[in-house]
Amino acid sequence: MQTDTLHRFLIESANVRGEWIHLDDTWQHMLDCADYPASIKKVLGEALAATLLLSASLKYKGTLSLQINGTGAANLLLIQATSTGTVRGLARWKEEPKGDQLSDIFKTGNLAITIEPSDGGERYQGIVELQAESLEATLTEYFQQSEQLSTRLWLACNDQSASGLLLQCLPEENDDENEGWQRTVLLAETVKPEELLDLDVEDILHRLFHEEDVRLYTGDPLNFQCSCSQEKVEAMVVSLGQDEADALLQKQGEIAISCEFCNRHYQLDPIDVQQLFSEELSSDLSDNKKMVH
Repeated sequence: MQTDTLHRFLIESANVRGEWIHLDDTWQHMLDCADYPASIKKVLGEALAATLLLSASLKYKGTLSLQINGTGAANLLLIQATSTGTVRGLARWKEEPKGDQLSDIFKTGNLAITIEPSDGGERYQGIVELQAESLEATLTEYFQQSEQLSTRLWLACNDQSASGLLLQCLPEENDDENEGWQRTVLLAETVKPEELLDLDVEDILHRLFHEEDVRLYTGDPLNFQCSCSQEKVEAMVVSLGQDEADALLQKQGEIAISCEFCNRHYQLDPIDVQQLFSEELSSDLSDNKKMVH
């Protein structure tokens, strides 16, 4: 079993491309950051697999986010994946949901897919209301509404692993009535969650598509990585302004910030804050001097 890996494959006989993903350490890193109720944990793991599958299906440089906003027991789920194969995520909840369906967890709300290019390209966002009872069905509705390529996902998650399978019709064959597309979807519909979690990519593809002409590509590694840093925390404190920073210090004795994604803690004492604003002032004076010259 290849863990924390994404494999692309091509079903040449049906003009369908696909991806398979299996996550262990990456999923465990996310679970280490919070003690999630079982139903929220399940949808978070499914969203983790789905976001990485969607990110790998696109050609872009930057960050792809899958975000669910709701009004129920949970009010936010957010997964952020980069084009380099790193990911982080979290969920916020007020109480333990009374069921496993999306309506039990989020009540009403929406799902948004957002692409933030890092190369100056145009930002993209697509939104769909939460009407289906599973993440798989909601994403199916999203692709049907977005007029993109015909796409289907199968997702699975337990306490140890998160896994998923994506099929997508090739652009020149993009038609829901296409016989090759319909055939591969029907075959993929037979996959069981435990098979996604327990079988490696070769076994899955043989189990589902042994009568098809399948080309499997080398896997790409994936890993949990948070983008928080001491430098970003310091920049945030500077953006508050010295008066507000001093007010926080007077009230709390220090400025303490915790990252919700990775549970890392940052602390700035009065000397740290004084040095930050001294450096900011020196930098501003230097910039003004350059402008005069």
